[in-house]
Amino acid sequence: MKQCPRCKQTYSDEQLNFCLEDGELLTRVLEAPPPTIYADDSPTVRLNDARATNPSSWPSSPPSSPPAAWTPPGMNAPQAQFSPYLMNPTPNQTLAVVSLGLGIGSLTVGWCCYLGILLSPAAIVTGLIALSQIKKNPTAYTGRGLAIGGIVTAAIFLSLFLLFIIIWGFSMFLGGMN
Repeated sequence: MKQCPRCKQTYSDEQLNFCLEDGELLTRVLEAPPPTIYADDSPTVRLNDARATNPSSWPSSPPSSPPAAWTPPGMNAPQAQFSPYLMNPTPNQTLAVVSLGLGIGSLTVGWCCYLGILLSPAAIVTGLIALSQIKKNPTAYTGRGLAIGGIVTAAIFLSLFLLFIIIWGFSMFLGGMN
């Protein structure tokens, strides 16, 4: 049974949702009066058994097929593949930067304790490896200018060091003749 909240007219038709007099939405009328809040005569309701956290009826092995993947509405399953990156990864230029750092290090601090003798060959080798990687796969590796800069600075140190050794050797040779 339904009743109009505005005009209080009742209807017995369950298919009817709006009042025929004023068009108000009909509400259900309870057949029995509602129970009182503090009534103690109601029976105690017992809930189902306690929740089993480790039931013995579980299958011994997981299902063989993986769960279905969610696809956004309007997309077919093959198009729903997402990339793990939000953007394309930047090309790698690590060896080129290392080569330039070693070359600059050989020019600046390489004169102290002959450290440049170790740094400049390392700069040349890493620069050549970087150039080789850039030539093989230019989309994955960049930094050609950095690698060339590392090779050039290392070569400048080696040439200056070699010139220094030659001048020092001649001065020792000429000083020993007197």
